Amino acid sequence: MDDIEAFILAGGASRRMGTDKSQLRLEQKTFIERISETLFQITDLVTIVGRNDAHLSSIPDIYPQWGALGGVHAALAACQCDWAVVVACDLPFVTAELFQHLAGLRLDHEAVVPLQSDGRAQPLAALYRIDPCRRRASELIEAGRRRPLDLLEVVDTRWVEFAEIRNLAQAERFFVNINTPEDYDAIRGHSL
Repeated sequence: MDDIEAFILAGGASRRMGTDKSQLRLEQKTFIERISETLFQITDLVTIVGRNDAHLSSIPDIYPQWGALGGVHAALAACQCDWAVVVACDLPFVTAELFQHLAGLRLDHEAVVPLQSDGRAQPLAALYRIDPCRRRASELIEAGRRRPLDLLEVVDTRWVEFAEIRNLAQAERFFVNINTPEDYDAIRGHSL
């Protein structure tokens, strides 16, 4: 998968958590460390978007305070490969197997996005083809749009039903999103 570069979005304000989510710890590792270790199994190029990191390369948001689409855009603008894996820093249970599976579905598409078991799209655990997605993300931001789903609605997106990834190890935890202290307590207490 040498045509893929990976990006971890870590520029959010973490208002609901009250502290930087990317630095929360699980099993002695920060979320950033967990996710980067996962991504290094599929690519040698892993970059943090929106915050500096002492151990990994990092880039700033081009559109600060623009939310998730701004982070996706910054990743797409910095990517030197044909494809970018984009992952939010608050998804500590994604796996290399998930991204390998998604990468296998890229042919003839401009984005590959998994759906969680309730049908909600996960645009921050997805693959984006750089040229068409970067151009369309810029257009959307200039038009005042902020949602990654807006981008996915205007490019050729391969939506991956949960049934297609259900048999992957830990599939039921891929999209456990840690937004609040209660979410964090739940994963540390193994109540998932």
